[in-house]
Order: sequence, then C-alpha cells, then structure tokens
Amino acid sequence: MIRKSSRTKHETGGSIHRESGAENLHSNLSDISDPEIEFAKKNKSTGHLRHIVRMSRASQSEKIKDMFQGSEVPPGTRSSEVTQEHPFRNQTTSSEAHEHDNEDAEPFHSVSGAPTAYLRKWGNGEPMQNSRFGSLNLLKKQRKLSTDSGFFSRKSFKDLGYSDYMIESLRAQSFIRPSHIQGMTFAPVIEGKSCIIADQSGSGKTLAYLAPVVQRLRQEELQGLGNPSSRSPRVVILVPTAELASQVLKNCRSMSKCGVPFRSMVATGGFRQKTQLENLEQDLDVLIATPGRFIFLLQEGFLHLTNLKCAILDEVDILFSDEEFEQALQSLINSAPLTTQYLFVTATLPVDIYNKLVEVFPDCEVIMGPGMHRTSSGLEEVLVDCSGDDGTEKTPETAFLNKKSALLQLAEESPVPKTIVFCNKIETCRKIENVLRRFDRKGVRIRVLPFHAALAQEARLANIKEFSNPFSEVDSLFLICTDRASRGIDFSGVDHVVLFDFPRDPSEYVRRVGRTARGAGGKGKAFVFVVGKQVSLARRIIERNIKGHPLHDVPSAYELMS
Repeated sequence: MIRKSSRTKHETGGSIHRESGAENLHSNLSDISDPEIEFAKKNKSTGHLRHIVRMSRASQSEKIKDMFQGSEVPPGTRSSEVTQEHPFRNQTTSSEAHEHDNEDAEPFHSVSGAPTAYLRKWGNGEPMQNSRFGSLNLLKKQRKLSTDSGFFSRKSFKDLGYSDYMIESLRAQSFIRPSHIQGMTFAPVIEGKSCIIADQSGSGKTLAYLAPVVQRLRQEELQGLGNPSSRSPRVVILVPTAELASQVLKNCRSMSKCGVPFRSMVATGGFRQKTQLENLEQDLDVLIATPGRFIFLLQEGFLHLTNLKCAILDEVDILFSDEEFEQALQSLINSAPLTTQYLFVTATLPVDIYNKLVEVFPDCEVIMGPGMHRTSSGLEEVLVDCSGDDGTEKTPETAFLNKKSALLQLAEESPVPKTIVFCNKIETCRKIENVLRRFDRKGVRIRVLPFHAALAQEARLANIKEFSNPFSEVDSLFLICTDRASRGIDFSGVDHVVLFDFPRDPSEYVRRVGRTARGAGGKGKAFVFVVGKQVSLARRIIERNIKGHPLHDVPSAYELMS
C-alpha cells in the first residue's frame, strides 16, 4: 500500500489520535513510480479457496507482524498485486481517506491538468476529447434492470438448514427469503469453518453471519455443550466505528426479541465505561466492540476469551487501516482457543487485503457474492461536470462554487426525503452544512444532519437515528458526512447520494454509492460531482457499472467460484 501521509486514525474507543509529520498528499503520491505489476494468478488446481494445513499460534503471530509491517512501502514502489484486465488499477488504501487530512491534502484537478499520481489509484486518467459540458452539465447513465437481479437465493431458509425457531424469528423481522450471500454462507458458518464473506453493500451480510452463528450457539445450549457466562463471551464482533457497533447490536436485539433469546452488548468509546463494565459482569453471549476498547478490556482483565467460539471482523478492510487493529488481532489470536472460528466480512476486498488474510488464515473458506465490487442494478448514476467554462479561472475555490451551485440546484429542483452528501474532509462538510442552512434559514424545508469525527459520539448517533426515522417534520433530510457513513452503516430509504468530493479510491466509490439502491428492488440515484480530468475517469467508471463489471480487481478466488 502507498505509505501513509499525515492523517488521523479512525475514531475507535471514542478518542482521536494524530500522527506527526504532515506531508502534502500530492508530493507523497508523486514519489510513487508506476511500474506495471502483473498479478500472478494462482493455479486453479492448488487453489486459493481452501488449505487444510492449520498454522500454529506462534506462526500466526509472526505472520500478523509481517502483514502489518509490510503495509508501508518505501517511495517508488508498490505492494498491491493488480491485474491489467481493466483500466482501474487496484491501489486501495483507506489510510489516505481519513477525515482529518490537512487542507493541502485535498487533491484538486483543473481542466488544464491534474496530478497524474492521484489518478493512478483509479486508472490512467487519460484526457477525454470534448470533455467540456458546462458548469452544471449532467450525464445520466442507468443500466437496464433485470427482473431477476440475483439478490435472492434459489433456496428457502428451510432448504438451507435454518431451524424452525430461527425461521420464525426471521419472519417476525420481515425476512421471508434469504439473499444470495445468506444462502451461500449458512452451511460453512454453522459448521464452524473460518470464512471470508464478501459481497456488495446492502446484500444482507450482517444476517448472513449472525443467523448461523446464533443458531449454532442455541444448538450447543440445547445439547448442554455451552452456556453464557460473565466476562467471557462466546462471540466477539470487532467493528471499525461505534456507529456500526450500535447497528449490529440493534440487529442482535431484534433477533433476540423475536424468539431466539441471547444476550449481547456493545463496548466502545464515547459512553460511560462503568456501565459497560457492569454489563460484562452479567452472562454474555455476544460482545460487539471497537479495537481500542477491546484491547483495554482484555489487558485490564475485564474480558476473558476462554469461552470464545467465534470471532467476527466486520468491515475487515476498514479495520486494517486502524492503528490499533494489529494489536487487537494479535491479542485476539493469543487469548482465544485454537478451535475458534474466524469470520472476515466486507463489502470490498482489495487484492492486497485478501492476500494478507489468506496468509495468516490459510484454511479460510472464501465466499464471494455475485455483486462483488459491483454497484446495485437499481442505481442510476448522474455525472455532474463542475469544471466551468473554458474561459473561467480554474481554482479549488471556483470548483467549490460550481459544486455548491449544483448541490443547491439539486435541492431546489429535485427535492427528496433523504440525501447523503459525501465529502473528503471535515472542513468541506462544515462549508456544505452552512450553505444548506443559509439556503433554508427557517429550517422548514431542509434539515441538515452532520456526521463526522468532529461531532461528539452522542450527536452522531442522534443524527443517524433521526436520518433513519421514516417520518420527518421537514421535506428533506441531508446527512453531510465523510466516508465514516459509508462503512457498513445500513440506511434505509436513501433517495439520493451526492459525491460532492470525488472518492480517493475505487473501494470508497463502491461504498459511497452503495448507501442507496439497497436490497431487493432498491432504487436510487448517485450524483457524481467532478472537475477536470475527473470527468473522463467518472465517465469510464459509470460505463463499467452499466455493463455490470467489477469497478476494480477481485481476488483470484472469485474466478474459481464463478
């Protein structure tokens, strides 16, 4: 991965830590050479899918150290393995997309020229002929919707092996048919196999791992093979943010209230530590935690893993960019029984992350859904060229003004109940918040809800709750956020997603636009604001999405499954 520039780590455990040595992102990326690296495809006979050799704990620890130490490479080199089969080279690194980047780290692409190194993350960034559309020119692209999008599995919950009580619980939660990834995942997970579970946003991955894991716990209880105990959960779920932890807890409680009783709790920063410690003293089945709080509980002796059956790492590719994740993973492996099942769950699986996982956990079964690295079939993408006329000055300020005009035009002419606006930096979020509040000073038509690390955790959770509420006192809700909102959080009924700033890598593009058109029959629009050479790049992205091609490389194991 590209070496880290000045950044702030993800907010886990409720605190924000800054790294020293700020460097301009442009100069950082410009130091990187662009040799063509051919992805060495694995022999299908030996395969990446499964290895039956199990590594020792000491060997795993050494592998983990090597894995994280190898994530930083010297200037002029690349560590990602990429294919050359399509124009989007996979150089994904979430560490560059942090919310507290310096102002200078915002890449700006003028019509006359753009930093080529930045575009290498996406592709070659070739200039496009006749690329000028006018300041607010729109290019709409929508794929043909098929009647059978492949969202649902051909098998029923009963056919897959779900128990009667689990089927009743799911029916009470309005889950009538399993999704494709849920159908693929049930058998290996309930059998206790370690798995990599990957599919597009909105495909039902949380239920795909949660239902079989909980059913397995319930079966062990009925057979007298296991029971909950204090301080010693049977399942640990590590997530990158407190908001995602709260969402997973909500899913657990819904299942528990609907006929499958088990006890779950959250341990993250931003809440009273005393309350969380008191909850740990009670019998516990499922613990959902961020890496920082998990390490604290384990080191201080408040948490024991002797009873652990399954460890789930949700949004694992995002977790890899967390500075505390290496220590959390080391502590997890060293403290858990050797028989522990590991599940790695993600919506995007860059090749370098996949290679690291199978190196440390070679016996993992790889399960990738049909939507891997693809956008939803119900998504309409709208390219909005904010470059301005040829005769106008091209600066970051004029680009922002053009984007602001496009956003206000959208709010005025195409009002919808729910819109998410993605920015690359908190500073941009603040500007957009002020623009929209001035647009509707009385707050009668528009309600602006910020969502980023500059807000206290209670405020973020309150804004998510209001945005998720199906009933609102105003006509339009605008959630203004950084990529924090794209990391696994399930927002229902989002009409529009606006990419005010162009994403820094393909994974974030997939995650951002994946906040709309979710689930079976879901529809929505994504408005992609672009300037300069971003125009041709965005056009190529949309063309690939229309054809149903992956936006960037998928691991070789996907080819073996196809």
